[in-house]
Amino acid sequence: MYGAPPQAYPTSPDVIGATPPTVRTMTVDDVVVRTVGLLALVTVAAGAVWMLAPPETAGALAFPAAMVGLVLGLVISFARVTNPFVIGAYALVEGVFIGGFSQFLANVTGRPEIVLQAVIATLGVFLLMTILYKNRVIRATPKFRRGMLAALAGCAGVILINLVLSLFGVDTGIRGGGGLAIVASLVFIVVAALSFILSFHEVEEGVRLGLPEKYAWACAFGILVSLIWLYLEVLRLLSYFSGE
Repeated sequence: MYGAPPQAYPTSPDVIGATPPTVRTMTVDDVVVRTVGLLALVTVAAGAVWMLAPPETAGALAFPAAMVGLVLGLVISFARVTNPFVIGAYALVEGVFIGGFSQFLANVTGRPEIVLQAVIATLGVFLLMTILYKNRVIRATPKFRRGMLAALAGCAGVILINLVLSLFGVDTGIRGGGGLAIVASLVFIVVAALSFILSFHEVEEGVRLGLPEKYAWACAFGILVSLIWLYLEVLRLLSYFSGE
């Protein structure tokens, strides 16, 4: 699932006394520790922007941070990067984006409490999906995985097209706070929540196949991406009902 299998260890009898090197395989705990560490980096960066940057500066930081995070995320995903420093850099950049965007919406709506509400809702959905997966209420069947990949591709396409059109002053309405925006956010929230099932399945398969420990970083990265996306969509949805 992560490319070609590693080369077999040398077993030539010419190598007197040589023993095959051992590679520690990943565990669920490895993924948990790395995910918590990445979330800590996101929280520190977001908190620093929230507390130290003036509102106008925080909002201005959000867009460039989002672009850098997008590029880093694509590189990590398609190159299957497992380097902790690269993935850690992604977490920090996304933290800057989240801090700036959260402060921007809090100031626009006049309701800073929606940030805490979005955090609690995000963690609640994550916990719910964990329980549903653990109890096999929702299973990552081949059909489910195919459907989710199609849904994720569709959501990504809609978001990117809307972003490009917005740069040219075209308002599609899916981020405008109206009925279409509410429906779009609800759809994105459902897809983001279900994407945790794919991440949990990836972790389970990685442990079952005995993948090297370094791939725990890739699994943690996948969970982090879903958490960030879910938080942003919940925050947007709450801002739509701010009454502003």
